[in-house]
Amino acid sequence: MNLVEVYATVTDRAGEPVTGLAQSDFTVLEDGAAQAITAFAAGEFPLAVAIGLDRSFSMANASNGLGVAKSAARTFIGALRKTDQVMVIAIGGDNDVVAPLSSDHAAALAAIDRLDAWGTTPLYDAALSALDRIQEANGRRALVLLSDGTDRYSDTRAADLVDQARRRDVLIYPIALGASRPPVFAELAAATGGRSFHTREPGQLAKTMTAIARELRFQYLLGYVPSRGTSEPGWHAIDVSVSRPDVRVRAREGYFSR
Repeated sequence: MNLVEVYATVTDRAGEPVTGLAQSDFTVLEDGAAQAITAFAAGEFPLAVAIGLDRSFSMANASNGLGVAKSAARTFIGALRKTDQVMVIAIGGDNDVVAPLSSDHAAALAAIDRLDAWGTTPLYDAALSALDRIQEANGRRALVLLSDGTDRYSDTRAADLVDQARRRDVLIYPIALGASRPPVFAELAAATGGRSFHTREPGQLAKTMTAIARELRFQYLLGYVPSRGTSEPGWHAIDVSVSRPDVRVRAREGYFSR
């Protein structure tokens, strides 16, 4: 059977990454059954991240939401390591890759600077497209979404987007910049092991983006071969815990086997 790999984020009460954990500190359950961890690594892993930036007219009209989102994306890229790869996807009437996946951060920043308001917000379609694009990358994969959270004219439904996110191995960090955070943002984060945020103040948003980059900088990789004797197709739930008090563990909820 194939090795199942799970990236786990462990944070303390203040939301800071917890370092120094050993393999013996972790417990992994699949479908409620304890699994033997056969692969373990801690530290900084290669990162490929897609930034989905809502450039729709609704963002431009909401207290300079587009400007705030662009500034946040710049802050995030500035907090990445030089070797981290990043792509930028503009979400509007069309969903365009304005900067392909690369470690050329200057090109990504230039692409963000060129963005202006355009189109509506097929947010769910754009998120699914971004997932497909970043899934092809190597190493850890993440998607950071910056949007007012209002979907317009997507063919993809919210429930379908969450279902498809579960079928991929991409951490999703949705950030709502509007008056409220749509429930699907929290669902996407929980399903994939990411985090969702709701913020609008530029100063607060800058701290949020730096925190996400710092979190992605240090994670734990857990690998195991499922203990079930034969390959069973379908959904398999994963639960990761740590034998320490006052910490929080986030990892993807599970995976689909074929």
